[in-house]
Amino acid sequence: MQKLRLRYAKRGRLRFTSHRDIARTFERALRRAGVPMAYSQGFSPHPKVSWVGAAPTGVASEAEYVEVQVVEPVEPEALRTALDTVLPPGLDVLEVVEARGGTLPERIEASTWQVELPGVSPQRLTEAVSAFLAAGSVEVERLTKDGKKVIDVRPAVISAEVREGAGSTPMTTRSSDAGHDAQDLSLPCGILVAVVRQSTPTVRPDDVLSALRVVADLVPPVPAKATRMAQGRLDDEGRLVDPLAPDRAAED
Repeated sequence: MQKLRLRYAKRGRLRFTSHRDIARTFERALRRAGVPMAYSQGFSPHPKVSWVGAAPTGVASEAEYVEVQVVEPVEPEALRTALDTVLPPGLDVLEVVEARGGTLPERIEASTWQVELPGVSPQRLTEAVSAFLAAGSVEVERLTKDGKKVIDVRPAVISAEVREGAGSTPMTTRSSDAGHDAQDLSLPCGILVAVVRQSTPTVRPDDVLSALRVVADLVPPVPAKATRMAQGRLDDEGRLVDPLAPDRAAED
């Protein structure tokens, strides 16, 4: 059997789709594309598809990974094109490589998250991030199906920096004078870029935002937008190593 590794993006409205629904959509796409899938044994065979750490519902991603096994050789680029044709807009297959040993989970230990915060100035966000990084521990509450759970966010955050966004979210202001027209302004937008270790329990972008509220009373006036930009292992300088790089190198 041949094993192939896929990197795909979850964009736009598809970020609100649960991982279970995305998995079903992928399996339907594999059937529609005529991919010669390998199946498990037993009374209820299912296609051999392995997922690696799905992004939370409501979060976009440019770096999601899945591994599939097929019973006949498949050209990686042909598979990428075929799947992209049948998948809905917002689920975009970015790259397919043939697996060349090792496992994907062992190559992934952290994520780079980009969180856009309209209505929060870069200066205000920088102050909050500095307070967070200076803290030895920042505990937040997370609501789970078993009730509230307290987690310490700080140890999982390897690094965090602030960038300035375009601030494209419209905000309408009304003049007190009836004779003046309303004006459309743009909210300031700070962008948080954080490298977060995929520990147990998993620290999600909303947990980091909760931690900023704890240490600096930072509460964005409108919902933040989080996007996973990359996944991989951490090198000695705290940067992420592309998990598909060893497979590409073996092909060369």
